[in-house]
Amino acid sequence: MSEEIDFLLEETNESMQLALVHLEKEFQKIRTGKASPQMLDGIKIDYYGASTPLEQLSNINTPDPRQIIIQPWDKNVLPLIEKAIMAANLGFNPKNDGEVLRIIVPPLTEERRKDLAKKARIEGENAKVAIRNIRRTSNDAAKKLEKEGVPEDLVKKAETDIQEMTNNYIAKAEKLLVQKEKDIMTV
Repeated sequence: MSEEIDFLLEETNESMQLALVHLEKEFQKIRTGKASPQMLDGIKIDYYGASTPLEQLSNINTPDPRQIIIQPWDKNVLPLIEKAIMAANLGFNPKNDGEVLRIIVPPLTEERRKDLAKKARIEGENAKVAIRNIRRTSNDAAKKLEKEGVPEDLVKKAETDIQEMTNNYIAKAEKLLVQKEKDIMTV
């Protein structure tokens, strides 16, 4: 009978871990003032009728903290990439020199830093909500197992373990948020 509980706890742990991984990916999209290739994640180019991710069409480098260089494998794609970056509304103005696209990452204003910190807090809160939802779902599953004949003491122990996991992952999410806010607000 405890195999079901072990499986439930393992599944809960994996789900909460995935919520943190998602939070980290969302934080990578929020720029801190330093250029990084992740700033362009999610940009898709209409390449011969197929919506293709930018990173599959080009090499993306950051030679210094203020610049991103996009070097497409096919030079004919440069105008399409430029248009897609402009359409993504990231606040970048790419410069096309016929070989590569250069994006100069502008320094963040105080107001923009505060907006980005607010966005980071929203993402952090979304991650905590997701973790709490996983807890609720897991506790419901544990109660269902009890109705199916799993001893009550095992279910209570599982609920305690689930709560400990929840507290642990919420603390990790909070730590990630504090670090991201610090990165954003550092000039």
